Amino acid sequence: MTSHAKLKSFLSGELFRKASVAEYHANRISSSDVVPADGNMSEELPLYRSYKRRWYGLCALMLLNLIASCCVAFWQRLVAHLSSESPVNWLATVILFGYGVGSVPCAFVLNRRGVKSSMLISAILLIVGNWIRVAGAKCNDGNGSFGVLMLGQVIIGLGQPFALNAPSYYTDMWYTSNSRISANALASLSNPLGGAIGQLVSPIMVTTTDRFPDMILYVAIISTLACLPALFVPARPPLPPCPSSATQKFAFGKSVKILLYNRRFVIISVLFSVLVGFFNSFSSLINQIMEPYGYTSNDAGIDGAVLIGAGLVFSAILSPILDRTHSFLLTIRIQIPVISLCYICLIFTQTESQQLAGPYIVSAVLGAASFSLLPVALEWVQEQVFPVSPELTASILWVGGNFLGGIFIIIMNALKEPPNKGDPPGNMTRALIFQAIVAAAVIPLPYMLGNREQTRNRRVELDAAMAGPRPPPPPSAVHDDDLVEI
Repeated sequence: MTSHAKLKSFLSGELFRKASVAEYHANRISSSDVVPADGNMSEELPLYRSYKRRWYGLCALMLLNLIASCCVAFWQRLVAHLSSESPVNWLATVILFGYGVGSVPCAFVLNRRGVKSSMLISAILLIVGNWIRVAGAKCNDGNGSFGVLMLGQVIIGLGQPFALNAPSYYTDMWYTSNSRISANALASLSNPLGGAIGQLVSPIMVTTTDRFPDMILYVAIISTLACLPALFVPARPPLPPCPSSATQKFAFGKSVKILLYNRRFVIISVLFSVLVGFFNSFSSLINQIMEPYGYTSNDAGIDGAVLIGAGLVFSAILSPILDRTHSFLLTIRIQIPVISLCYICLIFTQTESQQLAGPYIVSAVLGAASFSLLPVALEWVQEQVFPVSPELTASILWVGGNFLGGIFIIIMNALKEPPNKGDPPGNMTRALIFQAIVAAAVIPLPYMLGNREQTRNRRVELDAAMAGPRPPPPPSAVHDDDLVEI
């Protein structure tokens, strides 16, 4: 049977039913536990169950992502106390590049060993990286060592993808099609939530340079405690929550080939990488963008918190709605232009009058659109390429976003006016213009994804088709050619 014929059989329910029974027959619930309305147990169908313990695993994953981001957020505060911003920018950039390197083994760990192993590796690397930073801050009689600090940053960067790439894999294994967006949003957006906490707390805890070693020590202690729940996360559910979760995914090599030739995945990868990259670079440089105009570092910290806080609130409202309506493509087509427009508006919000309404309003809209779009993109692309391995799609998307984030920080820092030139001196207007031009260039891409029939939600349709007592007949038109486009 050819790969296309197998996929068609898979989506029609025939191959799926055989594979599911073989895999889960030994774990079936007895007839005394579950009895259908007609009193007869079906020996042809697998049983599905959602477990309450899935929320514990999700909370542990949220803690890992939150603390991973909080570990690096306070580096932006260094700008207020150092004569040169370059070391601070490199400490932020190396995290993003370390993320890209760590994502390669992360994809294999998730594929071969599962989400529990990935979370444990993340916890170990975060703990080790934080305590190396403590050593780097306190060595040399308290003067510190930039090289040791950088090593700790690299290790933390390597550990981040093992937590941040895992939500799509975890939600596919533990959640149904009616709750995956919300669960993915909780796990994925806890990472920028940690950044918001760091931006709010660091101005309070760090008022002078000599207090940084204590701050690093406190973060290391908190990180160690936050990583402990990962030890007790269950590896997998005894029974799958729904048919799409039970479906055997394509092999790693075959998944890579499918993704390379899938037009919709390539388009989403470009959109995700550019917009996540700019979000990372903007949130990392927000102090340096605002301070030349007379804004204080506290103003910049609050602006960063508004950016993230508005995003979290709006995502909490929108995600449950999308879990019910599954209007993923419409959401993507609305929010991409809004995000691009916000990056254009950022050019004009920084003024020497130091008015705060403009920066805060634009940041709130930018955060709301960016954050709510993130879990939608992660889950929608998996709907399009199902049954490709979800850990592979998430890893590729996150690598692109973090890699471009590092590149954008370097480019935008190079476009910054020198301290003795510009109006005002040291402004980043050219960097904001570069950001706006690239963001505007991607506006047409979501409208090239295809029509409604071409962009069907495959996991949602499979779960709906298998919801009855027996699988319905195959749909009239299963466009498996849309999955692999050569």
